[in-house]
Amino acid sequence: MEILKCEGVRKVYGSGAGQVVALDGIDLTVNKGEFVAVMGASGSGKSTLLHILGSVDKPTSGKVIIDGTDLLKLDRTQAAVFRRRKVGLVYQFYNLIPTLTARKNILLPLALDKKKPNQELFDKIVTTLGIAERLEALPGQLSGGQQQRVAIARSLIYRPAILLADEPTGNLDQKNSKEIIDMLKLSNRNLNQTILLITHDENVALMADRIITIGDGRILKDMRRSGAAAGPEAYAGCGDTGR
Repeated sequence: MEILKCEGVRKVYGSGAGQVVALDGIDLTVNKGEFVAVMGASGSGKSTLLHILGSVDKPTSGKVIIDGTDLLKLDRTQAAVFRRRKVGLVYQFYNLIPTLTARKNILLPLALDKKKPNQELFDKIVTTLGIAERLEALPGQLSGGQQQRVAIARSLIYRPAILLADEPTGNLDQKNSKEIIDMLKLSNRNLNQTILLITHDENVALMADRIITIGDGRILKDMRRSGAAAGPEAYAGCGDTGR
């Protein structure tokens, strides 16, 4: 089942001689339950793509459809509601509210909509992420890895159509980085959560089922995992898509 579709997405900043093309005709489809890593050097366009997919920004032209909704047809208020309910966003800086407990941070998206949580789902998420014993702690009482787990739990509480993670391990040491990626993989497997992960770290990308490489605002490679083994040899190319 197709959960995300981009058609001819372009993003241009400025005009005239100062014009910068951040995205130059992105065509992309992601199916429900996929774990996709997007790689690229600084300035490649990967973060711009994530902001557009998260309805934080709009493309100059093209079409973006998530879970049947055309993002370009949403006004600012509609986009904010859609983002809260349908798109889970995880950044390398955890963006937790320091005066709220881990539990309240996780439940914040539901509280904003005055909705009661599904207790079974809540318990499954915090158990999967290994933070069930830390729910009454404030962010300042948690390690960096635990704070990131709380941020991931918050992004999952609405059962979003897609979870977008922007360098979620960029602020963590190697041990915590591996644990966070393992947690994302568990969420992908146990909750059938669709995940699109932005990273510059090849070792992190190799944990995904599919790796998309972006350069100069274009998709250069799209490789899917062909077997159970990890590592470059486990991936089959879908062909170079650069022009």
